Amino acid sequence: MKQYYPKDGRVIFHVDMNSFYASVEIAFDPSLKGKPVAVAGNAKERRGIIVTSSYEARAKGVKTTMPIWEAKKHCPELIVMEPNFDRYRKASLQIFQLLKEYTPLVEPVSIDEGYMDISSCYDLGTPLFIAQTIQTRLLSELNLPCSIGIAPNKFLAKMASDMKKPLGITILRKREVEHVLWPLKVGDMHGVGQKTAEKLNKIGIITIGDLAQADVSKLKGSLGINGEKIFARANGMDNRPVDPDAVYDFKSIGISTTLPADTKNIDKIKLVLTNLSDSVARRMARKEVCAETIQITIRYFDRKTVTRSQTVVNPLNSQSEIFQVAFLLFSKHWNGDPIRLLGITAQQLLDKKNAFKQLDLFNYKKDEKKYELTKIVDQLRDRFGEEALLKGSQLAVNKEDRLTDKKKRGTSLEKDFFYESRDHEK
Repeated sequence: MKQYYPKDGRVIFHVDMNSFYASVEIAFDPSLKGKPVAVAGNAKERRGIIVTSSYEARAKGVKTTMPIWEAKKHCPELIVMEPNFDRYRKASLQIFQLLKEYTPLVEPVSIDEGYMDISSCYDLGTPLFIAQTIQTRLLSELNLPCSIGIAPNKFLAKMASDMKKPLGITILRKREVEHVLWPLKVGDMHGVGQKTAEKLNKIGIITIGDLAQADVSKLKGSLGINGEKIFARANGMDNRPVDPDAVYDFKSIGISTTLPADTKNIDKIKLVLTNLSDSVARRMARKEVCAETIQITIRYFDRKTVTRSQTVVNPLNSQSEIFQVAFLLFSKHWNGDPIRLLGITAQQLLDKKNAFKQLDLFNYKKDEKKYELTKIVDQLRDRFGEEALLKGSQLAVNKEDRLTDKKKRGTSLEKDFFYESRDHEK
């Protein structure tokens, strides 16, 4: 089968599960098959927001981020369910275990999608045959539908997998980029968010073709290094390898601090958690991600260390939201002994544009204002330092504590969870 594989190039799959949360619920309860099903936060409340829905529901006009009351107007018989993240994680592990039966070069990028490099898998058949086999097995063994993009690199494979849903298989060759991708709007391009698209539109770049033929120096001046990157992608170029270990490199953001002295003082503890929440939120903002899970680390005076985590329905990214969850976890699990170290880690990270939030329809304007204010505060801190614009509750109790905390701050916990998971699997 070597003749079906490029001599010097690669064959990359992007496997994207279709309507994942809803599909998992249908696989768990086969009586739901063929029915309009939606997963929503606050499913019992009319103002809850649709997270995802089955294709039967979509055919009736149900859309992601639509309020439940509106979705039920389109589809009165809609079956609305609360998210079950444990169930989704279990299904995700089964999916990636199946993919690894074909090649060790499998890179998960989220709970329901990942890349595969099958460039050396010619003994298993043609790329199309392998993709069909994987798709059929996921459907027959796990009752989960997927779409697969086949291409010479990760970017094109990702774009291809979005072209036919559900249960699509699309081959996208580099020579087809000009015909297939260039007519699309630049905002439809993977890696170009809404704000980047707006910036590009302002300088006359409307389509992917416009981007591919733009002046690179102009792009770099407007978007920095990202301008060069998306220019290359628009021309079908992407040299990133499929890296099975990439999931351990950046799937969490965390920080810990050793306290100046062991303490049971709740005011000092709240201060530390507030500052840690602020640091994690700022790093998340720079990476443009939200988190589904918050983990805290408590190390006691005798060096005994415990970690506890909480998964939330609404992905979060603000300092106040992170602190709220972290302090709740602390209050629940602190045994009262003196504390030596505290840490907060944001896990299960999602790209902001892929995250969902159960927006209160009467308060969404307030959310927008809070987001704009957070951006301004971050810019001021970037310019004048971490302590610029700290709230009164965030200021250290005395100068000595503040200086010590500044020296101690910065021990990263962001990889700990994934190393532990990998060790556990072994």
